[in-house]
Amino acid sequence: MPEAMIEQLVAGQPRWSRDDVAALLALPFPDLMFRAMSVHRAHFNPVEVQISTLLSIKTGGCPEDCGYCPQAASYETGTAASKLMAVEAVLAEARAAKAKGAQRFCMGAAWRSPKDHDLENVCSMIEGVKSLGLETCVTLGMLTAPQTARLKEAGLDYYNHNLDTSPEYYGKVITTRTYQDRLDTLANVRDAGIHVCCGGIVGMGEDESDRAGLIATLASLPTPPESVPINALVAVAGTPLANAAPIDPIDFVRTIAVARITMPTSYVRLSAGREAMSDEAQALCFLAGANSIFHGDKLLTTKNATVSHDDALFAKLGLRAQGH
Repeated sequence: MPEAMIEQLVAGQPRWSRDDVAALLALPFPDLMFRAMSVHRAHFNPVEVQISTLLSIKTGGCPEDCGYCPQAASYETGTAASKLMAVEAVLAEARAAKAKGAQRFCMGAAWRSPKDHDLENVCSMIEGVKSLGLETCVTLGMLTAPQTARLKEAGLDYYNHNLDTSPEYYGKVITTRTYQDRLDTLANVRDAGIHVCCGGIVGMGEDESDRAGLIATLASLPTPPESVPINALVAVAGTPLANAAPIDPIDFVRTIAVARITMPTSYVRLSAGREAMSDEAQALCFLAGANSIFHGDKLLTTKNATVSHDDALFAKLGLRAQGH
């Protein structure tokens, strides 16, 4: 890649084809890391990491068949279905998250799409969390345009709705919701003036071409997501992907680096799967441009790296929470 292209990457947002992204993924590792680090430093302080906390406000019983998800009602994973949490219980969790250093509080509900009366309760949670001085994010499934307008009215900052994988591989993971359904919800969120949090999961049996397809799709949205979570599959017993082979750590770092290059002004979040990653793999991810993590011992229903371990790792690497 010539120097002029590197300057373009640093300066702005080019459009990316699947072949462009595949070429980046195939670069020699030192070259890829250099380019990712150059883009990262042009747009962010490389020692600052945005901290989010994720809470399951309604767990289990989901009618979808996402092959990775322990909350699907059709899988025997030992995840019990629960009702929507009370507003004050959610706010108590938000206060605790803020005390531990979180800047954004994310709330997830295992729905195909929310009913309007449930949405009103979620809006009360959003208003309460914002009153604590935290950014707000929710993931509630598919949304209509009126529902996104109501969330905007409540003050929602971010809506999470992942594409999960490439358009071509998607049908091997999920059959109850189409790729276009996901794109339609993202369009509704964007039209309502809410920031988009959208990424995917790697290690689900996809190949490098599918990872290129996912990143190219994300980077080619009319406006790329402001927040891009990159998850390593946490294989859960009872799900169709329980026996999926873990992604190679270097391949995971490559995915982070290419997400950074192709979406230079987005927060790239090192998300699910960190609990199983070595400190060295996480350090490479931060060098590659990851600048956001989930803080807390649990992500919805799966384990996450502990806060004490994250604090020790940040100290070791000279990183700090954004704004501190």
